[in-house]
Amino acid sequence: MVTWNLSLHVWTGRVILSSNGLALLSLSKHWTSVPASITSSWSASDATPCQWVGIECNNAHNVVALNLTGYGISGQLGPEVGSFRHLQTLDLSVNNFSGKIPKELANCSLLENLDLYENGFSGEIPESLFAIPALAYVHLYTNSLNGSIPGNVGNLSELVHLYLYENQFSGVIPSSIGNCSKLQELFLGHNQLTGELPKSLNSLENLVYLDVANNSLEGSIPLGSGTCKNLISLDLSYNKFSGGLPPVLGNCSNLTIFSAVGSNLEGTIPSSFGQLKYLSILYLPQNQLSGKIPPELGKCESLKKLHLYKNQLVGEIPDELGMLTQLEDLELFENQLTGEIPISIWKIQSLQHILVYNNSLTGELPVVMTELKQLKNISLFNNLFFGVIPQTLGINSSLWQLDFTNNKFTGKIPPNLCRGKQLRVLNLGFNRFQGTIPSDVGNCSTLRRLKLEQNNLIGVLPQFAKNSSLSYMDISNNEISGEIPSTLGNCSNLTAINLSMNNLTGVIPQELGSLAELGSLILFKNNLVGPLPPRLSNCTKMDKFDVGSNLLNGSIPSSLRSWTGLSTLILSDNNFIGGPIPSELGKLARLQRLDLSHNNLTGTLKALDYMNSLIEVDVSDNNFTGAVPETLMNLLNSSPLSFLGNPYLCVNYLPSCGSTCARRNNSFKPCNSQSSKHRGLSKVAIAFISLGSSLFVVFVLCVLVYMFLLRKKTKQELEISAQEGPSALLNKVLEATSNLNGQYIIGKGAHGTVYKASLAPDKDYAVKKLLFAGHEGTRLSMVREIQTIGTIRHRNLVKLEDFWLRKDHGLILYRYMQSGSLHDVLHEIKPPPTLEWSVRYRIALGTAYGLEYLHYDCDPPIVHRDVKPMNILLDADMEPHIADFGIAKLLDQSSASTTSTAIVGTTGYIAPENAFRPAKTVESDVYSYGVVLHELITRKKALDPSFVEQTDIVGCVRSVWSNTEEIDQIVDSSLKEELLDSSIMDQVVDVLMVAFRCTDKDPRKRPTMRDVVKRLLDANPEVRSIKG
Repeated sequence: MVTWNLSLHVWTGRVILSSNGLALLSLSKHWTSVPASITSSWSASDATPCQWVGIECNNAHNVVALNLTGYGISGQLGPEVGSFRHLQTLDLSVNNFSGKIPKELANCSLLENLDLYENGFSGEIPESLFAIPALAYVHLYTNSLNGSIPGNVGNLSELVHLYLYENQFSGVIPSSIGNCSKLQELFLGHNQLTGELPKSLNSLENLVYLDVANNSLEGSIPLGSGTCKNLISLDLSYNKFSGGLPPVLGNCSNLTIFSAVGSNLEGTIPSSFGQLKYLSILYLPQNQLSGKIPPELGKCESLKKLHLYKNQLVGEIPDELGMLTQLEDLELFENQLTGEIPISIWKIQSLQHILVYNNSLTGELPVVMTELKQLKNISLFNNLFFGVIPQTLGINSSLWQLDFTNNKFTGKIPPNLCRGKQLRVLNLGFNRFQGTIPSDVGNCSTLRRLKLEQNNLIGVLPQFAKNSSLSYMDISNNEISGEIPSTLGNCSNLTAINLSMNNLTGVIPQELGSLAELGSLILFKNNLVGPLPPRLSNCTKMDKFDVGSNLLNGSIPSSLRSWTGLSTLILSDNNFIGGPIPSELGKLARLQRLDLSHNNLTGTLKALDYMNSLIEVDVSDNNFTGAVPETLMNLLNSSPLSFLGNPYLCVNYLPSCGSTCARRNNSFKPCNSQSSKHRGLSKVAIAFISLGSSLFVVFVLCVLVYMFLLRKKTKQELEISAQEGPSALLNKVLEATSNLNGQYIIGKGAHGTVYKASLAPDKDYAVKKLLFAGHEGTRLSMVREIQTIGTIRHRNLVKLEDFWLRKDHGLILYRYMQSGSLHDVLHEIKPPPTLEWSVRYRIALGTAYGLEYLHYDCDPPIVHRDVKPMNILLDADMEPHIADFGIAKLLDQSSASTTSTAIVGTTGYIAPENAFRPAKTVESDVYSYGVVLHELITRKKALDPSFVEQTDIVGCVRSVWSNTEEIDQIVDSSLKEELLDSSIMDQVVDVLMVAFRCTDKDPRKRPTMRDVVKRLLDANPEVRSIKG
């Protein structure tokens, strides 16, 4: 045979490739994309593949290593891989392989190193793979592998590394893994593993790294009871553990990194952690940890990062933390901490970040803090700090962010905050600062956001000559005087300027017209004079322009037509005179809010005739003449005061909206009667007056009779309410649903079951069946309550069509909403429907209008008590309608005899103060509404497990914003393209700020719904709804 082969070899003039080489060429046939460096090297004319790229052989020319990491190969790993019986290393990492890991790989019985990470492998790990006795290093991370981790993993007696993270593994962690006595590094994070951590992990004496983060593991944490002396890094984050942190973890004496973020942990932080002298990172945020911060943590002499934020920690910050001489990052925000920050902490020279906002901390800031040279971020907002900020702050450090918003600071703003030339955020709003704005602020080239609103600042504005990075400025509600500096026009990145409610004088600088990115210019309530600069028309991204309550004059420039995206234009309370409204304003197709009131404008309103986008108009107290345009008649009917003070305005007709509407508009005569005022009342008018008087008398008599009968027959009314049959409409509904058959169910909620009834192609109804748990004593109050609900009418509230109450249940009939609930649109419909920002803003504003009406225009005010996306219904035009208002109270009455202390509301939307008691105040509605705003912005559920840090949405979003102030890190990914428009980005940020204020832990700090509506209008959402 040898002679034949040799003779054949000589006869053909060719070299025969070894079997390993042939197997490699066969293996490569499964690859669809191979770089030239491989194809040119792997040649069939070679005797062996030992010189090929990526190949290593032993002395017998057997392939022992196949290493093609990072070559960009696409395709599959074929079964030929099992041909390499001497293979010790297989490294195909960082490529584009797909398909399954072939079971033939188990034939490579000498395999020690398996590196297939960062590919697209799918399917399960072949169980036979874990039967290879020499296997020591298994790196399969960042693929799409699924199924369970093979239970025979415990057979790998030589296993040192097992990296399976970032896959889709499910099931439990095999307890047999405790048999891998040589295991040092176990990475199972970012999978879908369930069950409990196996106690056998305590048997792994050599374990150095353990990472099981981002799974759904449950039960208690069993670690620390065994030998964990070698454990350096432990990551348990983002799981669903129960119970608390085991104190025995303090025995893991070499532990350097411990992270258990968002893991549902309860109880206190063990004092035994103070024994971990090598611990440098301790991350325990986003849990339900309670009690005090143990002072023993001060003994962790190597600690650099301490994150305990978003828990339920109480008490004072221990003075012992000042012993952490290497501490760089201290984050304790969103707890219930009180007292002062110990002065010992302000002496830690390595300190860079201190974030303690949203607590109840108090006290003054010590001068010694100014000596910290590494200090970068100080976030103290929403606390009770007071006193004067040390005036030397910033001299010795390069500050990045300073946020002292909403405290009680007084005195002057330190003059050297930007001395380190790295300051990006300076937020000092809602305090009691006095004095002038330091010139240092005006020369800070790195500053991006400047918020000094609602203080007592005086003097003139800095020149802002070198603030090229500045994008947002709010210095409103102070006592600033002097002129607006023309150098503000050099801040080329400015998108928003708010200088309102000051004492500014002079003209609006024409240099502001150089701000190409400017989308919001708010200057109302100052003493500005002169005309509007024509160059402002160059700010083509203008979205909000408010110069109301000044002393401006001249005419409205037609050049404003270039503001094609403008949604808010407020020129009220000035001295604009002469000429009609420029016809060019009629081309502002997105204008929603227009206020020209209290000027001396003349002419007609014809320019507004085609502005269908308007939702709020005020032209009162001018000298307008002629007919109110037809497109404004709805606004005239809803807000007639916005048109008064124009004696020569008239209406071409009175809309057919009933006697109420007619009474509202009696200040505006029909245009065809303007020339015949002297003729007196027509016969028709006299007839109407007579008829109206008669009807009024009859109405009064009916009321008196009704009151008499009501007092006399209360008991009869109760019986009728309980036994009277359904109306004709409800009978049709019952017939259409086969007496509420289950096949017609379209939803179930806390308040009952909802059925859909179709009576005709355009007559769909939703009927809700409520179950009562009370006794007859509450029936009359329930009837009266629901009758009251039935009288409520508002554009953004679901109208009650009919009702029928029985002894044990009730039926409530509404119009069916075609687009379903906001919850369905945001979270349930697959694939998710497109939801542009303009639609989301319209939903936010409409819902706010509805709640404002319940809180302010109903007598007595109605507290919804269960505001959530499921109770916000959307019609065919995506207009929101709040449902179930008053129902929570109704059911509370029905169950008063047995469950008077029941918590009303839905987890995730209940305000913190109502966690253990019913929500009965409007502030609780405001909190719930704020959660809804978070959902609109992020398209994540209130308790969505996929959300960052896997806790409630309010805490997660606050955390991301406080650390980055980058809105694109928060919003729904489908909105990111819209955020390229800076005006839309500003709108989203403005609404997010409203959401933050609404969800403040302290109900006293939350805005009213009337304030919310105003803030949303100021933010100018692109909506089409009209306030009802």
